[in-house]
Order: sequence, then structure tokens, then C-alpha cells
Amino acid sequence: MPHSITRRDALLAAAALPVAVSAKAGKTVTIGMATTEFRDYTNARMAQELKEQGIRVIQLFLTQTDSNYWKYNSRSDLAGLTAARATEIAGIYRSAGISIHSIGVYTNLIHPDEAERKANLAYFDAMMTVGGHMGVRKFISEAGHWRGTGPEPPVPHHWQEEVWRQMLVTGKELARIADSHDATVLLEPYFQGFLASARRTRLFLEEVGSPRIRALLDPANLLEVDSIEAMFDQLGPWIDCFHAKDRKLHVTRGVPAGEGDLDYRKFVTMAVDRKPGAPLFLEYVGSKNYTQALAHLRGVIRDAGLAEA
Repeated sequence: MPHSITRRDALLAAAALPVAVSAKAGKTVTIGMATTEFRDYTNARMAQELKEQGIRVIQLFLTQTDSNYWKYNSRSDLAGLTAARATEIAGIYRSAGISIHSIGVYTNLIHPDEAERKANLAYFDAMMTVGGHMGVRKFISEAGHWRGTGPEPPVPHHWQEEVWRQMLVTGKELARIADSHDATVLLEPYFQGFLASARRTRLFLEEVGSPRIRALLDPANLLEVDSIEAMFDQLGPWIDCFHAKDRKLHVTRGVPAGEGDLDYRKFVTMAVDRKPGAPLFLEYVGSKNYTQALAHLRGVIRDAGLAEA
């Protein structure tokens, strides 16, 4: 026999509704944008379009048509990026109401040649000087990637014992450089690199032992090796921000948010609960596809009963 809903049942259900809603009241998510793939935009166009889309914070990669100074896993000639030009670029975003959370460096910290490692640390130092002119004190990077031209060694370079010891020395030197700039470096784990899991990243950060070296969590980078819960359990105290992209399981290439196997609702909910206030930066998107990824992330936030900051 069908159950009939009485007036009393309806009143009780209505009374319970605000309680359920209030459980998440006040919890907000800050959505930002990594500028990496907007290579066809000037900084001014980038700032104006993001302002119109309601984005108020970015990770600045110097890849725009009027500030092309970024090379992945390498170095770039920063001679043209004078103090005046750096200040001008930052001013373009701030005049649009957009803050620069961090600057992308992504140089190679595990190169086997000592001279190359020193040059890459010097490059990090130079980027921190640029950031100082912009009023930015956070910088992001992976550990880097290296593969020789000969036969593949029995143990990949990034897994070798000597590379771990060498990288600890490099990490401590990077912390010293960051301290001289009153800066922080956020290292991003990736399952096919030196920081190949949340646990390995935690162990590395603990051994470096500096508040200047912290973490950027991109769950899509660890989806193959860690659960979302494990990522937060291992890295929680070190996380300063997140990347919001996606990846299909058992596939190397990353994709925009909503196009892979990452449980975005779980990711966003845990981010808000474990690291309130830490921004989520959309990544792997550019001028032609960022609106779809942005709509996906905003939909997840809304469906989870959260609000955009």
C-alpha cells in the first residue's frame, strides 16, 4: 500500500531542510586559472576575459604573446623581463581585480649534470626576483624530468638512490634561496616523475624540512597510484593550492576537468573540508576550451552544496 505523506511529515521534512543546507553553509571554493595554455592571448586580453568570467586569481605562466618567457623543464632568457616590465604585467591583472597567487617555474631540478642543476637553481633565483617585482612570493614547479640518449638504465633516473640524495641537497638549497626572497616553492607530484606518489612526496618534504618547500596537489597526476583520500592524508599539512585537470585511468596524457576518471565531487569536497581557502586552478585549458572545464567545476561545486568564493 502506498505511503501517504501527512501534513506533520511534510512539516518535519521542511524543518529538516535548513539543517542539511546549513551543514555546508559558509563553505566556499575559490576557482583560479593557470595561464599556461593561453599562448594566443596578451596579458591585457587574458585579464579582461577572466574578469568577465568571474575569475579573480591566477597562476601566472609567462606564456602570453607579450611575455613569452617560459620553457617547461628548462630555462628561459629573462633579460627582457625587467623590473619595470614585471611590475607592468602584474598591474594589468590587478587593475582587473585579479590577484597573482603564484608564478610557474617548472625547471629541471634532477638533471644529472651539476652545472645544469646550479644553472636551474640560479634560474629559480632569477624568477623569484621577477616575482618580487610583481609582489608575488609563491612559485610552483615539478622536480623535473631527465632521460639520457643511450639505452634505458635498469632503474629509471628519477628512481635511483643517488638521485634521491642529490635531490635532497637541491631541495635544501632551493629552500635557502626561497628564504632569501621570503618566498615559498610549491612542488607538484606526478606519477611518472621523481615525486611519484603522495607518500614519496611527503617523505621528501619531511627530509628537506623547510617551511619554504611545500606542495601543490593535482589529483589527476596521482590518480593512477593513490586514492583521493590517500593524497589528502599524506600531503594535507603541506598543501597550499590545487590544480584542477583530469586524466583517464591507465593513460599518460592529462585532459581538461570533466573529461577523465577523477571523482571531482569527492576532490572538491575534500579540498574544502581539509584545506579551506586553498584555490583550485584550472589547468590544461586554453582560449578554445576553458569555458567547458569552468562550467564543469562550477557545476560540481553547486551540486555539492558549496558556493564559489
